[in-house]
Parts: sequence; structure tokens; C-alpha cells
Amino acid sequence: MFRRREPVPFAFIAEADKFRSNVTPPPRERPSASQIVGRTLIGLVVAAGLAGSLLVGMPALSPDQAPGHTQQSEASDGR
Repeated sequence: MFRRREPVPFAFIAEADKFRSNVTPPPRERPSASQIVGRTLIGLVVAAGLAGSLLVGMPALSPDQAPGHTQQSEASDGR
């Protein structure tokens, strides 16, 4: 078939690190005091919610109740 005779310049791939951009990105904006306070409050609310759910859920997970003891209503008492 048809074959190319000139060399293919693949050297640009190997030398790609030489041509890095000298443009630096803009500096990050510093969060304002209200943003810091808001993020802190959100973190505290999430932590308090997790702690509260543990406190409320622990009695349900405790195995100290006897499995044979069941509550009976007055309707099933048979009087």
C-alpha cells in the first residue's frame, strides 16, 4: 500500500513537561467569619444529633429485660 517516508515527530510527547503554563490560578477566597460560625454550628448540630440518637436508642438495645416478661392489657385479662 502507501507508506509515509517522513518521520513522525513523537518527541513533543516526551517533552510535554517543558511546556507547562506559567499562569497561576487565583488565590482561594478566605471564608468570612459568618461562614466559619455557620459551618461550626452545623457540625455541632450534626454531632449533637448523633449523640442524642445514641442516648435515645441505647435503652432499646440493652438486653436487661427478661424475654419471658410481656405486658398484658386489661382487655386480655379475662375478668
